[in-house]
Amino acid sequence: MSNEEINNIESENLDAETINNPEVDITEDPAALLEDARNKADQHWNELLRAKADMENLRRRQARDLENAHKHALDKFVTELLPIYDSMELGLKAASGEEASLEAVREGLEMTMKMFLSSISKFGLEQVDPEGQAFDPELHQAVAMQATEGVAANQVLNVMQKGYQFNGRLLRPAIVVVSQ
Repeated sequence: MSNEEINNIESENLDAETINNPEVDITEDPAALLEDARNKADQHWNELLRAKADMENLRRRQARDLENAHKHALDKFVTELLPIYDSMELGLKAASGEEASLEAVREGLEMTMKMFLSSISKFGLEQVDPEGQAFDPELHQAVAMQATEGVAANQVLNVMQKGYQFNGRLLRPAIVVVSQ
């Protein structure tokens, strides 16, 4: 094969490489290409390190926020209960005074209980008071059955202890006496 034929074959191969990979510039120095590749690799490495640091900072920030949420989750609830304690304290002072009457203490206690139920209902706590309703085993716990004339079977006759639900979930069933 002559030199001329070899040069033709090499130029055809170079043309095919150039066509298949348009980013390769045959006129560039391989050392410059290597330097460019190293610069890009360094740039990508720095971006990776920054992303990793950002993720670590985000993880720490979320952990701190979660810890603060746990610490301060009950702040509003406790703040809502403080006036109830104040009311009970005032009631105790009023009951221990010389002019204390049973009726005044009873009224104060009823008002405090209403205040308490109002406060806890703001947070999703509901009272289950089923007197006169049909027995529901999901919400009530029957401790006795009593035969009563004029009352249909499985009706709540007496509530011995009220139950409570928190955001739709039963915390404590109402303890009831049911008709036979």
